[in-house]
Amino acid sequence: MIHYHADWILPITAPPIRRGVVTVQAGRVVAAGSSPTADSATTHDLGRAVILPSLVNAHTHLELSALAGRVAPAPSMPEWVRSLIEIRGRSSDQDPAAIRAAIGAVRSSGTGLVGDIGNTLAAVPELRSSPLRARVFREVVGFPDVLADQVVTAAVEEIAAVGGTDAVRVGLAAHAPYSVGREAFRALGRASQALGGPRAVHLGESSEEVEFLSTGRGPWRDLLERIGRWDPAWEAPGAGPVAHLDQLGWLGDDLVVAHGVQLRDDELSRLASAGATLVTCPRSNRWTGVGDPPVDRFVRSGVRLAVGTDSLASAPDLNLFAELARLRELSSDVPACTLLTAATAHGARALGFGGELGEIAPGALASLIAVPVPDESLDVEEYLVRGVGPDQVTWLDPDDGAAG
Repeated sequence: MIHYHADWILPITAPPIRRGVVTVQAGRVVAAGSSPTADSATTHDLGRAVILPSLVNAHTHLELSALAGRVAPAPSMPEWVRSLIEIRGRSSDQDPAAIRAAIGAVRSSGTGLVGDIGNTLAAVPELRSSPLRARVFREVVGFPDVLADQVVTAAVEEIAAVGGTDAVRVGLAAHAPYSVGREAFRALGRASQALGGPRAVHLGESSEEVEFLSTGRGPWRDLLERIGRWDPAWEAPGAGPVAHLDQLGWLGDDLVVAHGVQLRDDELSRLASAGATLVTCPRSNRWTGVGDPPVDRFVRSGVRLAVGTDSLASAPDLNLFAELARLRELSSDVPACTLLTAATAHGARALGFGGELGEIAPGALASLIAVPVPDESLDVEEYLVRGVGPDQVTWLDPDDGAAG
């Protein structure tokens, strides 16, 4: 048994504890409180620091890590995707070394769980050999509808081939409403239910997506035609992104929606009523030209909000604390505790690790980090959402009883 003492403990799902202690045994949290039980356990006093659960990066693309610095910021999402496709077409981006380096960067900045999206499962073996836990979503692009059965069957077979572990769990994702036809959405829905666990989709990210679903025209159709994937039989639903998903039977508490920048208040409320999770990636949104996420509206809607970095192709790094700092810049009125919950417990719940990660509570995994606090009188939650660098993060390792 190990006792970790610090000036502050942030359980996330309970109020902050001043001058508290976290007790760990066999890799699990036993208790968090103001004083330890009397025993002969090993004690580590971290002093002027805050202990909190490791963060949850609920949306990233590790397989794109080799593209760091190679895809320039763009004024619109279709233009950014066009550049991405061209660069990926010229060279392979399936670089295990780049994926390993990205995983190391994720870990060093205090993240213990990722929601990873991939057109392949190239990240799975690298994740399994790392300390990270993950929900990996094998992403499907299925447009036109004649490709639906083929691409979904191939994805399910890939998942079966790699299998799943308790630490790295594998599921399915639809790319987006402009790249996945109705039949592929339905086939993915059936396959996801058979696999169990959450499913994911990029939704409401760009204004061009809204135009495409409303009229069937615009830059996304132009791109589909250019790459030979346009389906002449496809008819625009004449509905918004959330209503379109609802028509396809995709709304539910197992749904993880990425971005949502263009969603109206009624659409956000509809996601909230369905129990879905919305993952916001503010720095990537600026990079890809879709605009800043309406953080205040996200919070007011009541939707479960999580946080992601997206990939190194559209973000300068994979530090989720930097993402929190950007969210704070965009919304000064959202309580810091709300942002921290989004970056921990909500992300864990969305990825199927609720109760295991994202909080300090009895029975949870002892995936804990510590950050030094310069002044014991400050608002520690507000301090954390103002930006923390990897050099400020210390992992608490219950396996050897040391902080390192």
